[in-house]
Amino acid sequence: TNCSPRSSYEDGDESAHKQPLIMVIISVKKPDGDGFLYNTTTSTPNEQLIAELVAIHNARLQVRILAPALRELGKYGPMKKVEEQGLDEVKEKYEHVEVIKNEYYAADPSGLRTGNGPGPQLAATLDQVAAAAEAYCDKSQVQARVSLTIEEINDKIANMRGAVVMAYPMGLPEWDTVKLAIDSVDGLDGTGVGNEILEADTAQLWVAGKEFMRGQLVSDRLGKNEKTKVIAKLQKSGAGPPQREPAVSEEERKAMMAHYFKKQEEMKKLAEAQDDDYLGSAWADSGNMKRNLQGVGDIRAPGLKF
Repeated sequence: TNCSPRSSYEDGDESAHKQPLIMVIISVKKPDGDGFLYNTTTSTPNEQLIAELVAIHNARLQVRILAPALRELGKYGPMKKVEEQGLDEVKEKYEHVEVIKNEYYAADPSGLRTGNGPGPQLAATLDQVAAAAEAYCDKSQVQARVSLTIEEINDKIANMRGAVVMAYPMGLPEWDTVKLAIDSVDGLDGTGVGNEILEADTAQLWVAGKEFMRGQLVSDRLGKNEKTKVIAKLQKSGAGPPQREPAVSEEERKAMMAHYFKKQEEMKKLAEAQDDDYLGSAWADSGNMKRNLQGVGDIRAPGLKF
């Protein structure tokens, strides 16, 4: 089911055991299995809830683009202009272009960056803040029952921004992916997640095939039980009702198929064993009739017991 009551206490750290839960948990789930948890209340206006969920959704997209870009920045430095992109070795050898190289130069195998990284120490800092942001926004937080907040994600992004300033105090070029994505969600246009960005004013929230209508409260859709967890779909307007959750999850389906296959193999082996059992029977012995006609069918060697 998509709506279920939950325990009065959250498993986890010690403080969680002491504090009773008084929040509705919204589990936002995408068709590809990605998603996050968010806490709200039954008295929250739907438009406020949708706006808060959209903010987290978009911020997670921001982290998805920023984190790997920060690592590339630490390894290979700022991005080149589009017209200057290409492998440095090719440009030096065939185009006779002088490539500027600092003491930490490492040629970018993609040809997109200058190769002039900030050095191993600052590169490690960039990697560290990127990993922290990825870990907080990762879908595994759903299984860990960690609800996200926009304040925490913004804090992770601020840490990434600070690390970039440390590495490049003079700033990054306007065309660098890190520069574009770190300033605002608007910088994600044209990236791999650009078409996934949602607008707070138009996004739709669905639970159990029913839309959360603006102008109403969460309680109008879920009732007034604060100890409730629901699976929700957040999507662009005009997409229509999302498909219902399957009766079993993908992991459960795989487990069921594995169990069925195992039982099928066991039944096959059992049938094969039963097919051969008759070979040990007296009636299947081709020499048994001859021995009986000769009157020696019951003769056994002395000392042998059957």
